[in-house]
Amino acid sequence: MSEVFLKTPLGILRIEGDSAGLVAVEFVDEELPQSETIPDELSDSVNQIREYFDGKRTTFDLKLNPQGTDFQKRVWQELAQIPFGKTTSYLQMAKNLGDPKVIRAAASANGKNPISIIIPCHRVIGSDNSMTGYAGGIWRKKWLLEHESPVTQQRLF
Repeated sequence: MSEVFLKTPLGILRIEGDSAGLVAVEFVDEELPQSETIPDELSDSVNQIREYFDGKRTTFDLKLNPQGTDFQKRVWQELAQIPFGKTTSYLQMAKNLGDPKVIRAAASANGKNPISIIIPCHRVIGSDNSMTGYAGGIWRKKWLLEHESPVTQQRLF
């Protein structure tokens, strides 16, 4: 299993995986140096994440291998269907999973997503459009949603 640390506009990302796929992409809240060498099995992931932050990528084409329960994996597969620039609610996610009563379990699985950004848990918001929890911090969730917004704010002066 290999890991790298990548500097992003939102701080350091820890990227972990091997030939079977990515197992983790998570924000680290400590100042760590960016990895100087990138193992071959993570180079495509690092390149695609850089392209995402540079505004040149809206979808990812990577082998994923998140570790979790069968239900968590179903939730993460559902998250992966949310298109770039769009959001959904926890309630809608639960309905898509086949049972509105699983809303709390779906929200919990969403919060345990080990592969942030690529499995876009930041695209799930409250039914009232509120910025509900995000493991990386609400400020990062807000930044990611603004980064993906089709409406770009322009300066008037």
